[in-house]
Amino acid sequence: MAWHEFCFPGEKGKTLMEIITQFANSAWAPFRITPWFAERVWGCRDLHPWYDRVVEDGEPIGEAWLTGDQCVVASGAHAGQTLGALFAEAPEELLGAAARRNEAAARSSKAAPCSIEAAARSASPLLIKVIFAKEKLSVQVHPDDKVAQKYGEPRGKTECWYVLDAEPGAQVACGLKLGVTLDQVKAGIEAGTLENSLNLLPVSRGEMIFVDAGTVHSIWPGSILLETQQNCDLTYRMYDYGRGRPLHIQKSLEATRLKTRAGKIPPRILPGRTLLMEGDYFRVERIEVAGSRASASLLGPALPGQAEPEPGLQYLFTAAGTARIAGARFEPLELPMGSILAVPAASPEFVVEDLLGLNLIRITPCCPVPNQGRGLP
Repeated sequence: MAWHEFCFPGEKGKTLMEIITQFANSAWAPFRITPWFAERVWGCRDLHPWYDRVVEDGEPIGEAWLTGDQCVVASGAHAGQTLGALFAEAPEELLGAAARRNEAAARSSKAAPCSIEAAARSASPLLIKVIFAKEKLSVQVHPDDKVAQKYGEPRGKTECWYVLDAEPGAQVACGLKLGVTLDQVKAGIEAGTLENSLNLLPVSRGEMIFVDAGTVHSIWPGSILLETQQNCDLTYRMYDYGRGRPLHIQKSLEATRLKTRAGKIPPRILPGRTLLMEGDYFRVERIEVAGSRASASLLGPALPGQAEPEPGLQYLFTAAGTARIAGARFEPLELPMGSILAVPAASPEFVVEDLLGLNLIRITPCCPVPNQGRGLP
């Protein structure tokens, strides 16, 4: 008998190789991530009920970064390690086959277009945030990959906003009004009247807004947003309401697209889930959990040419209520509202349980196909 076929008492006939594999997989069990809080002049001082965070002195908090490179793993075998270091150390365990595909793409081009390309640069593939706006953000634009790379950045920034909560009358600025020219944008910046050229959208809880790179936009007070974006914090400010922060007028005009695909995305009801957003860089879904649900059922559709969905990185965010994650190979985890869980591609099986009023959001990175979109008009 070969060494790897040897069976151990009490392991129900499992071979040594199977036991080693099981314990290796348990090292990649789902893990919680501790948010990193970013100070912003337009932010809030009290983040309750989302986070136990009150700012008495200093700058208010505008963003809770959930998957930034500096965020720290809060549970499991890698507790205490930063997310960026973990992706640099084990991209394949986290991303699965996508890591190998992206490595091949990176070798064949100057810069892989995929957001997963971030893993090769010691970075997590997506930057997910919760946005708390007490005042208007600057009127701004994010560059696409081409413009960002022109100025030495690895990638641009396409994003989307899922509305976690909204006061009556809350709105966001998303794109330019039909017919507005670049000269009018420039004149609006100089005269302080740029708001007159913006397309305003009322927002309500549960809605999804897509903001592709090149879209002039701003977030106004009255809503709390779950932002999913390429892992890039590059922003070109056009107008900032006299707050004295640096502006990037020439770069912002270069990055601006007069017409984009930005706007509200209608939900698409699918078996066991609601598709909120599917684009070139990420997929966002609301997952139905009627009591409990097995991890295998969370996987999305198979890629073209594949018979079954392949395991890959997924993030689970509790937009409301509380979830419990339990598996045979790791200690159970509770996820109260505002928590995020990373599920590596190499994760062992688990079950998601709805403990109370759960609204579970699943976010996964995508790799864009050149000249093709993914589900957007």
